[in-house]
Amino acid sequence: MYRISKKFAFSAAHQLHGLPAEHPCSRLHGHNYEVTLHLKSETLTANGFVQDYNELQAVKTYIDEHIDHRNLNDIMAPANSSAENLAKMLYEVFKPQFPKLYAVEVSETPKTSAVYEPDGQ
Repeated sequence: MYRISKKFAFSAAHQLHGLPAEHPCSRLHGHNYEVTLHLKSETLTANGFVQDYNELQAVKTYIDEHIDHRNLNDIMAPANSSAENLAKMLYEVFKPQFPKLYAVEVSETPKTSAVYEPDGQ
């Protein structure tokens, strides 16, 4: 099995609901996010790729046009704008376009990340 990944970055604000008022994430705040798409394949293309990284430009375009410098609560409602929910949302957006996609990872900080990978992947 061959596996590749590509990272994308954006900045956005969000506020998590359902937390105690004293929880820092209950207040509006922002992150410099990093999103990593993970793709895999049993075979390679004629050029020796799982997927040509240039073909993933559509991901950057989507992020720049729909997510970067926005409030994630506006984009993801009614779901809570957690890193876990964001990873699942992005997986569902990109899976039809990139069938080799098997997981999406979202980092809010250099020390934390959440991964969405459906069962059976």
